[in-house]
Amino acid sequence: MSKIAGVILAGGLARRMGGGDKGLRAIGDLRLIDHVIARLRPQVDALALNANGDQARFSALGLPVLADSLPDYPGPLAGVLAGLDWAAAQGFDAIVTAAADTPFFPNDLTAQLRVAAGPSGLALAASQDPATGQVYRQPTFGLWPVVLRGDLRAALMGGLRKIVLWTDQHQAGQAVFSAAPFDPFFNVNTPEDLALAEQMVQGMDKVGMAKP
Repeated sequence: MSKIAGVILAGGLARRMGGGDKGLRAIGDLRLIDHVIARLRPQVDALALNANGDQARFSALGLPVLADSLPDYPGPLAGVLAGLDWAAAQGFDAIVTAAADTPFFPNDLTAQLRVAAGPSGLALAASQDPATGQVYRQPTFGLWPVVLRGDLRAALMGGLRKIVLWTDQHQAGQAVFSAAPFDPFFNVNTPEDLALAEQMVQGMDKVGMAKP
């Protein structure tokens, strides 16, 4: 069975949140990043964080911190590439990525991505609206084989930035998760989202829903 590492993507600039690290904002008794770590750690063989700037601000997490290897914040794919390079050096076959601002993603994310993997070994997560049946891809949540890192590096250096353009080229599979009672890939982009996430955590407490 292949060895899979987890990489939390926290390399963005959080402009809609007013800057700073969204993952260090608190919801409930934990920070966003704590929720993400608690969900992803049991699903993978090792865990790392993709983040740029001063790595010391994450030292308390006890995780390897991987900076983008390409300049000027080229987007989440640069974080995926940093994760793949680290995973290759550590002897892993693939990585599963999760966004640092998405605290409620599925506890079986890795398992379902593995089942859904396409011929290249790639898979992306998606959520389905139970009312309309509409499926929405969640491209920062994916299974990425280490063997594709050279191709990804070349694509990024050639100017590619949109995740699905590259994953479509490699026939990525799709793991679809229900968005009932809410979208598990709800992410915190704004102060209003942060307040809503706080309400969601409180609601889970009231009804005894599983949390990290």
